[in-house]
Amino acid sequence: MNNISDNLMAERLESIKAGILAALCLLSAFLITSLVNNLVLAKYFAELRTLAVELFNLQFLLSGAIASFSGLLFGVTYRYIIRLDQNPHLKAGGVLAFGLVRGLAQIDVGIAFAGDVLPFVVLTFEGVLWFKLAAIALDTAIQQGWVKPFSSTFNTHI
Repeated sequence: MNNISDNLMAERLESIKAGILAALCLLSAFLITSLVNNLVLAKYFAELRTLAVELFNLQFLLSGAIASFSGLLFGVTYRYIIRLDQNPHLKAGGVLAFGLVRGLAQIDVGIAFAGDVLPFVVLTFEGVLWFKLAAIALDTAIQQGWVKPFSSTFNTHI
């Protein structure tokens, strides 16, 4: 019984490591894309002016926290999605599922409140990019042995 408990705790620890790595990736990607939005897209493309945000105000900090939490959830889930399998469709599906759910929700809000969809389409592509970067980092961490993949043979039943 103790061996099962130890295995379960080890799996949880690996999931936490994957989640923290993905959270840091998404936070970094959020910061970079926010700068690009402010310094390039909003400045040079009139249709994308709404992408400009005041850096380091409450809304910006909350958005960063949400991106980090989304990354944490993605990291934990992605580890279970891919397991020991090298199927590229599973990997791409996990990335697209998280990225599109985030992005399509933003498009929905954009249509309802702003009427201009283009900035929200850009945010959708950003979201998919964020999760793709996190997936690359997680795949690298798994290949390097920093994070262990979830073993599909692990069984909590006796």
